[in-house]
Amino acid sequence: MIHPPLSLYIHIPWCIHKCPYCDFNSHQIKNTLPETEYIAALLTDLDQELPKISGRNINSIFIGGGTPSVLSAAIISQLISGVKARLPVGNNAEITMEVNPGTVDRLQGFYTAGINRLSLGIQSFNDSNLQNLGRIHDGFGAEQAIKTATEVGFHNINLDLMFGLPGQTVVDALEDLHTAIAYQPSHLSWYQLTIEPNTFFHTKPPNNLPDDDLLWEIQTAGQKYLAEQGYLQYEISAYAKLDKQCQHNLNYWKFGDYLGIGAGAHSKITTNNKITRFHKPNHPNVYLQNNLLIEPKILTNEDIVLEFMMNALRLLDGFTEAEFINNTGLNIDIIEKPLQQAYAKDWLTKKHKSISATENGIRLLNNLLELFMLS
Repeated sequence: MIHPPLSLYIHIPWCIHKCPYCDFNSHQIKNTLPETEYIAALLTDLDQELPKISGRNINSIFIGGGTPSVLSAAIISQLISGVKARLPVGNNAEITMEVNPGTVDRLQGFYTAGINRLSLGIQSFNDSNLQNLGRIHDGFGAEQAIKTATEVGFHNINLDLMFGLPGQTVVDALEDLHTAIAYQPSHLSWYQLTIEPNTFFHTKPPNNLPDDDLLWEIQTAGQKYLAEQGYLQYEISAYAKLDKQCQHNLNYWKFGDYLGIGAGAHSKITTNNKITRFHKPNHPNVYLQNNLLIEPKILTNEDIVLEFMMNALRLLDGFTEAEFINNTGLNIDIIEKPLQQAYAKDWLTKKHKSISATENGIRLLNNLLELFMLS
């Protein structure tokens, strides 16, 4: 089995404020941030995992959270230097960092440290929406963050935006997109607000959420507008200018390998014709005790098929038979029956060598994926 491409994910688990919709492993800062100790723990974690990826190159690095920009620029520089001292990272490797617009005073230092792609968590430029979402910035602050990032020297910038917000109309959602496009970011992540378990919104859902028909109207109007502005949709929630797709996320969606370090970080590593998943303790206090226990799981063929499809079918271009074989180690025959069922339902289509979801398949993605539950 050929090793798929390998990425590195680094999790920073702290936030200034926990947003009511967020189900990520994030913890509100209550006392002094132990950033020096945490970076030391991250590098110890990486040292422990190096034998699993011996001889392999890192194609991209993503520092996510939480809110990684709560850390000082000096600490981020120390982290990146420590990673590069331990792993072969290409000169042109994409190195992304998530930044909250309310914590942008350190952008120059992050740029100097080696970050070459920013992902700004804007969510909306509407102050009322931002307040409802529990964000710590306002619309003016969001626009200032984009301006500052550009002035510092960042040319590869993603803006995270949400739609389907309480009381939101098609006009409201398009206004957010108009404001974003005025700054010509290289990439947009435009995704629907969903109410997830273990969040404040799950306990107390917001009022006046758009219904399914309005959500579809918003989504199709936004897709049309973004296409007109030169932003190519390549994944259900991702839009990019030509050749500006997020390489790190593409590796996830194409079922590549990734090593995760940090509290709660997950990994998927291919070794000796086996695909293994494992993750680290969620709580930063446990993680900081250097109790870097992992919970390994060797994926079954059924696991591999479903996980591959869950990722690949989010891409508008889908996947090729060669990609399925190379990245799973399985024969394409294992999915022949569900493929034929999906073709018959007009949920999948095959054009040239690419197998991808139709518009019906995207709208009914959960139903489509059920066909690939082989167990």
